[in-house]
Amino acid sequence: MTAATPDPRDRHLPTDDASSLHHETVRVSGQGSFFGRRKGHRLRPHQNELIAHLLPRLSLDPDKAGPSDPAALFDMPMEELRAEIGFGGGEHLVAEALAFPRTGFIGCEPYVNGMAKILTQIEAHEIGNIRLFAGDASELLAWLPRASLARIDLIHPDPWPKRRHWKRRFVQDATIAEMARVLRPGGEFRFVSDIADYCAWTLSHFARSPDFLWLAERADDWRSPWPDYTMTRYGRKAMREGRRSAYLRFERI
Repeated sequence: MTAATPDPRDRHLPTDDASSLHHETVRVSGQGSFFGRRKGHRLRPHQNELIAHLLPRLSLDPDKAGPSDPAALFDMPMEELRAEIGFGGGEHLVAEALAFPRTGFIGCEPYVNGMAKILTQIEAHEIGNIRLFAGDASELLAWLPRASLARIDLIHPDPWPKRRHWKRRFVQDATIAEMARVLRPGGEFRFVSDIADYCAWTLSHFARSPDFLWLAERADDWRSPWPDYTMTRYGRKAMREGRRSAYLRFERI
């Protein structure tokens, strides 16, 4: 395996800790590649216990046939289903799950440390409406049935700023087509980033999709967070460092 280039602005870990990480590029079976860090700092003993015992109970298995009704993955009836791709430390996903207990959430995160953090919060708050996918988001989208999601969130994704790395960005024509397949009509894709180039990239890619409509009608619609938005640790860091985030919403037509 080849080593992924460290990104000093990685949202998952402090810059001064980057040298202590194990880096690898991971090939995920069937649905393309995921590029990035799989594991960082050593986990605490209880985090290891959660990875060993709680994560298997909450994990989705892409090797099994996708469910005809993903809401059946939960122990209680769910009114709708959402997904968050690359949830990092889980602040936004946990806040959403607590605020909407009758909504089922799928969190996709390939970083072991991110999984350990959210499992700690799931246990502490006794959250029952989150399921987890520890792998490539494109594989998750391919696994889900058509029109099964009400919303997909992508909050401060890795920007991959170098031109030769742009193919590693999550927003691509192929993933937009897959999101259009799994989102129900009237569903939304929500994107947050403080990287101007990635925001422009996202707008240009969605502008050429016949399946989505950008919902902004005035500048404040993309300059300001939507109501009840939970600011993440990385979002607060961007604000402190003078970077302004864009909050983009696209409706599935």
